[in-house]
Amino acid sequence: MPTLSCITLVHTVGGREVTTIEGLRDHPLVHAFVRTDAVQCGFCTPGQVVSAAALVKANASPSQDEIRHAMSGNLCRCGTYPKIEEAIRTWQD
Repeated sequence: MPTLSCITLVHTVGGREVTTIEGLRDHPLVHAFVRTDAVQCGFCTPGQVVSAAALVKANASPSQDEIRHAMSGNLCRCGTYPKIEEAIRTWQD
């Protein structure tokens, strides 16, 4: 489950596994974001990829509504939402 690291105290994580953007370096979603030109300025990319990875882990083929719901907390200054949705829809291609 994606969690805001900026407001999460380390002692609340306990012995749980934590995956950051660095841990997703080889995830197919990263390549999908590049392929679909969803990275734009890069400011929001780490949060977008982490949220998308959590989504496809729970549902490998989400619908457009599921994608929009799961990604709704992530803001993109460049407005590349259609490209982000495309990357998530096509991440397995």
